[in-house]
Amino acid sequence: MQTVGLALLIVLIVVGVAVLFGGRHSSSPPPAAGLPASPGTNTASTRIEHVDAAGAARLLGRPGLTILDLRTPEEYAVAHLEGARLVNYNSPRFAEELAQLDRAQPYLIHCASGRRSTAALETFRKLGFQQVIHLDGGLRAWQAAGHPVVRSAQTPH
Repeated sequence: MQTVGLALLIVLIVVGVAVLFGGRHSSSPPPAAGLPASPGTNTASTRIEHVDAAGAARLLGRPGLTILDLRTPEEYAVAHLEGARLVNYNSPRFAEELAQLDRAQPYLIHCASGRRSTAALETFRKLGFQQVIHLDGGLRAWQAAGHPVVRSAQTPH
């Protein structure tokens, strides 16, 4: 009987880990490593969804949704999603800037290809954001699908 109970426990742990990480992982350490937990942080409540460009386009009119562009200021200046707010993942203050945001609000996040925004998901979890929607493939996938971007006047279309 103990063997059956142990086997069931192992299966539950494996399933729990698979659900928690959703088959995705990052080799980059989270930028919030060592950052003290904020009051009221509840990492277990973070709901992370992954959408493609078409799924992201359907969400853009959603009330309360904020688009966060995690690229550099230089990349943002070339082209960005309309209404996107820049929060530079490469900034040493990245976690601090995120901590200033309303964690109860839904956020659609992206970078250029999805690498930085995927790595940033752990920071969103640690800070206790309730809902984060990740644009898989980033701005490149968005543009490849033919969706519009805002371009700088100096940038050729």
